[in-house]
Order: sequence, then C-alpha cells, then structure tokens
Amino acid sequence: GNEVGGLLPWEVAVPLATYTGWVPGNPKSSIGMVIPFVAIDSDNGIDNIPKVDENIRLELNEQLQQEGLAVLQEKLKTLDKNYYHKVDIQNPQRVIRALEIKIGTGKSITDFQKDHSKKRPFNILKIALNIYREKLYHRINKRVDKMILAGLVGEAAPLLPLKNKSALQTVGYSELFDFFENQITLDEAIELIKRNSRRYAKRQLTWLRKDKTINWFNNPNFEEIVTFINKSITE
Repeated sequence: GNEVGGLLPWEVAVPLATYTGWVPGNPKSSIGMVIPFVAIDSDNGIDNIPKVDENIRLELNEQLQQEGLAVLQEKLKTLDKNYYHKVDIQNPQRVIRALEIKIGTGKSITDFQKDHSKKRPFNILKIALNIYREKLYHRINKRVDKMILAGLVGEAAPLLPLKNKSALQTVGYSELFDFFENQITLDEAIELIKRNSRRYAKRQLTWLRKDKTINWFNNPNFEEIVTFINKSITE
C-alpha cells in the first residue's frame, strides 16, 4: 500500500530508526541505528549504488581491526580525495562504505548520488529537540545500564563469530566482543559503551545542525511543537 502512495518501506522506516533504538528487520534488538533523514528529503532520492563483492568489505573491516582507522582514512584520501573531504572520516563505516564502492566499481560514491530532485506526494517537516548536554549524557549512561540489565551481554555473545560483519560494527557490540576475547573487563566494556555512545550522540547533533531545514525546540516543550505543526499544516 505504501508503495502505491509513493513511499518505499525503508523511507518510512527512516524517522522511526532515528534515536529510538529500533533496528529495521530486528525490532527486538537492543542496539539502535541511525538512517539519515536525507533519505526522505524532498530534494534527494535514494542512491542507486550497485552491489559490490562482499569480500571487499570483509577485507576492509579486517584491516580496520588490525591496522586502525587512520590507515583506511589515508587509503580513502588516496583513492577518492573529493569524497574524503566531504565524509565524516571519524565514522569507520562511512569510510569503509566509500572505499568498498570505489574499489568495487572504480567510481566514487558521489558518482551514484542522484543529481535531480525526487517529487514526493507529501511535505516534510523536520523537528529536533534541544537538551542540555549533561542531561543527555546522563540519559545515555542510564540507557546503557538498562541495556546491560535487559540482557545485552547474552544477546551479543552468540554473535562473536560474526563480529567482522559490518552490521555488527556498532557501539554496544564492538566493546562486548573485546570483552569476550579477554581484551578488557566487563566493567571496562560498559564504560566504553557509554563513552562511545556519548561521542556518537555528539556526532549526530553536529550532523543534524548542518541541516538548516530542521526546526529546533527545547525539550520537552510539546505544546509549542504541536502549535508549530498545526500552523505548518494549515499554511
């Protein structure tokens, strides 16, 4: 039904997957993920990127584990200098994705980005909430504690043989994999999950603030938000 109305399933999933801890295809998972709002932006369509050899990604992930992110950053700078200056080079998955496209197709990932606007049968209203950093970090720490109590360690344990899969290179799993391999203690893993989650939240906020079409409100001023939405609908 959504396809008929002009919406694709993954486009509907975009706002739900952002900051909710919900993973498309596995709603029971404790680990959250973020799909950029740009996927449903009225000025951008979904990129038509061809499938590349999965072994390329596996090799890049292995290189990341063995040699570190700096090596992959340099490789991207050499192979795709223009995209290197555009992408968040501190995000290993973004770097690996750009490299696998370049290695697998011989083209930059930017070559596959649509250069025309995609018409939508709806208007998009973007809303984000401001929150004091101390309060945000406190909530992140408490959420990690709840995830541990809810069984995150047991959830991650059987996935250790698959740790090099890109879908598992996430905050929460990566730190626990190091614990399972006796590289760190469980307490250290938990503290790293909290720290890395805070850093990830900071990057998310930085990314969101680059989007000048987002309307920011102080959390939890819901009445002001509802008034803004109603006014936007009637205009």
